[in-house]
Amino acid sequence: MALFSFLEPHIPYTSRRALTKFQKLVLVLMKLRLNLGIQDLGYRFKVTPSCVSKTFLDVIHVMYVRLKCLILWPAREELQMSMPMEFRKYFGVKVSIIIDCFEIFIVRPSNLLARAETWSNYKHHNTVKYLIGITPQGAVSFLSSGYGGRVPDKYITENCGLLAKLLPGDVVLADRGFNISESVGLCCAEVKIPAFTRGKQQLSPLELEATRKIAHTRIHVERVIGLVRNKFSILQGTIPIDYLHCQAENVPTIDKITTVCCALTNLCDSVVPFG
Repeated sequence: MALFSFLEPHIPYTSRRALTKFQKLVLVLMKLRLNLGIQDLGYRFKVTPSCVSKTFLDVIHVMYVRLKCLILWPAREELQMSMPMEFRKYFGVKVSIIIDCFEIFIVRPSNLLARAETWSNYKHHNTVKYLIGITPQGAVSFLSSGYGGRVPDKYITENCGLLAKLLPGDVVLADRGFNISESVGLCCAEVKIPAFTRGKQQLSPLELEATRKIAHTRIHVERVIGLVRNKFSILQGTIPIDYLHCQAENVPTIDKITTVCCALTNLCDSVVPFG
């Protein structure tokens, strides 16, 4: 109800419409949470499928505009004051963000160029890829716009605007695929990734200990991605190609959906223990 009262003045409503503002918001939340079909929702709300589609596009835009401020990059002082003990023990108070990429399945495009650009060798499917960053406290603090599944993690990191937010002395935790030491170093920050075993029979004790610390704390970003996916089944399904088209504000609907899902997750309890 708090969410409804926040969004209600901005949800479009005309007297000729069959749905109230509250019903419109519930319809969109059901679509995000349960990934129900358009005809299914039309049957439940006693409206036509075209009315469901229009309502979803209208309300998801309102939610995107009003809720994207919840994905917030906190000030360094705020981060350090509430740094969880696990991070303090391993890295002091220097960690500013933990990053990873996640992919959402899409329907195979008919355009051959689009099909090639969205093909993910990792998922063996056509996907849209996002870079997500969380604070050590477990809140989503950064979300890139969507890229084709073929685009490397390094390219996304260097072009999505993340590096501009880093301050000198910041530590970024990432997975092995993020070969971004140089670009992060240009911001006078540092990236920590698990040590590579390629070409070595085994890691040295120092590398092993450092890798264990990074893996132990970096796992939280995967837990947050899992939380977002589990809460909002629409991200587990295959997204229709129509949602890749830009609507209002020149932002594709799939970007709005992902942003809203992450923003709503930030309203829930954190998965990171503070003790």
